[in-house]
Amino acid sequence: MAWISLLIAGLLEICWAVGLKYSEGFTKPIPSIFTVTAIAGSFWLLAIAMRTIPLGTAYAIWTGIGAVGAVIFGIVMLGEAASIGRLIAICMILGGIILLKLFSPA
Repeated sequence: MAWISLLIAGLLEICWAVGLKYSEGFTKPIPSIFTVTAIAGSFWLLAIAMRTIPLGTAYAIWTGIGAVGAVIFGIVMLGEAASIGRLIAICMILGGIILLKLFSPA
């Protein structure tokens, strides 16, 4: 259950990162409400996951999911550059997430 909570927390981190972009500095009400709600849910689920999963592992995976998701969203939906360097960086982050999961004691 902790790993599912962590995965959903990471997905919500992607949501709030995207929401920040569309809230335009919290000047647009609907995207701002969405962002704050996603932040609260993400932190809550991260806290639940940390009951079982070690701090370093949980936090690194949470931020990794958010970072990779935000970059992919930017490339696919916002037309950001998909350079070879960025794609290699995404693969490296994903590799780190997988290794942390594999070698986690929880």
